[in-house]
Amino acid sequence: MTVLALKACHRANAVSSLHGRVSRAMWKPLYSASREELVPIGHITNGVHVNTWLAPQMRRVYDRHLGAGWADRRDDSLWQAIDGVDDGELWEAHQTLKTGLIAEVRRRAVQQAERRDEPAAVIAQMRRLLRPDVLTIGFARRFATYKRANLLLQDLEGLSALVNDPRMPVQLIFAGKSHPLDVPGKTVLQQVAQLTRDARFVGKIAFVEDYDIDVGRHLVQGVDVWLNNPRRPLEACGTSGQKVVLNGALNLSILDGWWAEAYDGQNGFPVGGGETHSSIDVHDRRDAGALAAVLRTQVVPLYYDRDRDGLPREWIARMKRAIRTLGWRFSADRMVKDYLLKTYIPAAGGTSSS
Repeated sequence: MTVLALKACHRANAVSSLHGRVSRAMWKPLYSASREELVPIGHITNGVHVNTWLAPQMRRVYDRHLGAGWADRRDDSLWQAIDGVDDGELWEAHQTLKTGLIAEVRRRAVQQAERRDEPAAVIAQMRRLLRPDVLTIGFARRFATYKRANLLLQDLEGLSALVNDPRMPVQLIFAGKSHPLDVPGKTVLQQVAQLTRDARFVGKIAFVEDYDIDVGRHLVQGVDVWLNNPRRPLEACGTSGQKVVLNGALNLSILDGWWAEAYDGQNGFPVGGGETHSSIDVHDRRDAGALAAVLRTQVVPLYYDRDRDGLPREWIARMKRAIRTLGWRFSADRMVKDYLLKTYIPAAGGTSSS
C-alpha cells in the first residue's frame, strides 16, 4: 500500500526532518534519483492542538503578556515578550499545575488500591504519594518497546541514588498502555508497575492506571520534565513532548523525531548526541548511561539551584526559551498551514510523478 500511495500521490511527506531523511533512504529504490536528497519525499513536522492541551492557568499568563490572538501568530516580535514575564508569576503558575497533578495522581492511586482491596497502610501511603517540592519527571505514552519506558530501570542502584538523594531528590510518574497483543510491551509496563512496590521507590515512583486523555492532560500540564527516550531513529515525530512546552515543562529527550530539530542547546535537555549502534543492547546501554549522566550533571542541579527568593532562575530561563522558540513552531495551526502551502495547493495544480 505504501508503494501504491507513493506512486500515485502528487506529494509525499514525512512528519519530521529526521523522519524525512530516513524515509528518503528507505524508498530511494522506488525512484530514479541519483542521490537520497533528490528523492521526492519532503517533511512537515507534526504539531499539537494548543487549546486541547494548554492549562487555563498558563493561558491566562499568555493572555496578559502576549495579547489577544497570540496562539495564531508566529512572528518573533510577539513571542519575544515571554522573556518579560515575571519569573515568579511563571513559576507560581507552573507550581499550581504541579500541585494539581500530584493531587490527581494520589486520588487515582487511592482508587486503584481500594479496588484491589489493599491493606489500610498501603492506602494511607497512597495518600502521601509524591511531593510537590521534588523534581518531577513524567513519562506517558504507548508502551511500545522502542519507546523504552524502562530505560532508566537498567541501573536500579543508580536510579535509587537519584530518587533518594537527601538534598536533590527526583520522583517519576509513569502512565500508558500497551497493545493487548504486544507481549513485550506489556512486560515493560509490568516492570515499571512492579517497581512502585520496591521498598527503595515506594512513594517516589508512581504508575497511573487506565491511561486516557484526562490522565495525559494532567501529566503534560503538571510535570517539571518530560522524558522521551525512543530508540533513534524509530520515532517518526512523537508529539507528547510538544504538549508540555506551553505548560512550562522542559523536554529531556533522545535526539529523535521532532526533538532532533527542536533542541537548540538551551530550550531543554538532550540525551546523548544522536548516536546509534547496530546492536540494540549496546545502543540501549549507551543511551541509559547518557540519560543517567544528563540527569546527574545537568537536569537535577539546575532545578535545585535556587536564589534567595527560592526561584530556580536558570531553570525558568530555559522554560521561557522553550516557550519562545517552540510554542508556536510545533502547534497544529502551523502544521496545517504548512500542509496547505507546501502540499495541498501545489498538488492541486501539479501532475503525478511517473
